[in-house]
Amino acid sequence: MESKTIRFVRRGELVSVANVPPDRTLLEVLREDLSCTGTKEGCGEGDCGACTVVLGEARDGRLEYKAINSCIRLAHSVDGLALWTVEDLADDDGTLHPAQEAMVRCHGSQCGFCTPGFVMSLFGMYQNHVCREKAITRELAQEELSGNLCRCTGYRPILDAAQQMAELPRRTVDEPAVVAKLEELASRRTPSVSGYLAPRSLPELLSLRAQHPDAQIVAGCTDVGLWVTKMHMQFSRVLDVTRVEELRRIERYDNHIAIGAAATLTEAYDALIEDRPQLKTFANRFAGLPVRNSGTLGGNVANGSPIGDSMPLLIALGAHVVLLSQRGHRDLPLERFYTGYRKNVLAPDEVVAWIKVPRPAPGELLRAYKISKRYDDDISAVCLVVNARIEEGVTVQVGIGAGGVAATPVRALQAEAVLRGQPWTAQAAQEAAAALRAEFQPISDMRASSAYRAEVLGNLMQRFWLESQGYEHINLELVIPDLIRDPVDAGSSPA
Repeated sequence: MESKTIRFVRRGELVSVANVPPDRTLLEVLREDLSCTGTKEGCGEGDCGACTVVLGEARDGRLEYKAINSCIRLAHSVDGLALWTVEDLADDDGTLHPAQEAMVRCHGSQCGFCTPGFVMSLFGMYQNHVCREKAITRELAQEELSGNLCRCTGYRPILDAAQQMAELPRRTVDEPAVVAKLEELASRRTPSVSGYLAPRSLPELLSLRAQHPDAQIVAGCTDVGLWVTKMHMQFSRVLDVTRVEELRRIERYDNHIAIGAAATLTEAYDALIEDRPQLKTFANRFAGLPVRNSGTLGGNVANGSPIGDSMPLLIALGAHVVLLSQRGHRDLPLERFYTGYRKNVLAPDEVVAWIKVPRPAPGELLRAYKISKRYDDDISAVCLVVNARIEEGVTVQVGIGAGGVAATPVRALQAEAVLRGQPWTAQAAQEAAAALRAEFQPISDMRASSAYRAEVLGNLMQRFWLESQGYEHINLELVIPDLIRDPVDAGSSPA
């Protein structure tokens, strides 16, 4: 197994780490090779946020900052990037960064185990908002800290800290110097070795895929990382698609948008929300921000988990997936991509290249529902997305995607047939609900029983009908707990 030296920028200096196996995680390198023990391992699956670090990438002459989970991120993926850990924030004289100082002043730490992760998420928030002269609202803080869990303090003082950072003396990163270092690294780029392949162009990717059909393809590693940390799988050869510039693009056309397979979930959902603002809450609930900053839409689609939230949405929207190899390309509806549990039609020399999503049609009525035990940062028990076009009281077109009810993400063809071409009435919604309950045979597992899943499917169709009639009080998303409200608006003082 060949090991490539990893080079990245930390504390304004170039750092090199040699002899790193292709399947070694960033957290392991930080804690065991670089003695950065401030970064903690909590869950080992990108769920708790204790391992959060911040990556910086030069794009168009400026830095983009992303908080990510280091426990499931492969170490080689940070080659050529800038990296900040919790040890890098305070000045040499001990003066704390505003992210740290605000946590101290607001009493946001108790046992302290989760604190480094919270601080790094706050640092990412500080760079992306405070340093860009953007306000941090209570809702924004709640949204961007949803990937960090605390079992001691409670979240109110941490949310207070997020807002108080902007009131402290400003601290800035010397971005021109970091960008210059990153450009220096890029100029010294070494060829990919057979252990960790990181192509930069689409032709290079397709060539490497043809040469190494056995290589494990990775993008953000939010799922493959679990195979490493939880299933103890080892990979002698990894093919990383995240540096392929063509696959990082999101391009808009008259009738559809083409989302590159290497676009992060954050970027992909931002593009979808631009066309369909009602998807914002659904996107935020997909996962915590560090997961969305690492994971890619293409990876989510290729992985094909039956409880992945992207696929029901894309199926309901009528999305197509484009597969590429040196032999050519294939374009097929997303629901035809899957053949069984985590199985698909992808040939050994092919890669998922783009997801093509139709633009909204006039009169489109779209709702995406996620049912999970925990509101934020949790896996769906059931996901249902209904996309209907209703003209003069008749359902002229409908797409229904479902997750958590079969071995693959599925299209609810029977329920669609019940609705298509029929008047949109309460009776039609009831018949579609019955069809949904009968169409699938979901399993019972730790998240929900089969009977519960079937009942919920039908109930969600009933909810879709009510919302189409203007009912709002049935929507939990409109309920804002006092925890999230600004302390002044909530009528209480910061705790």
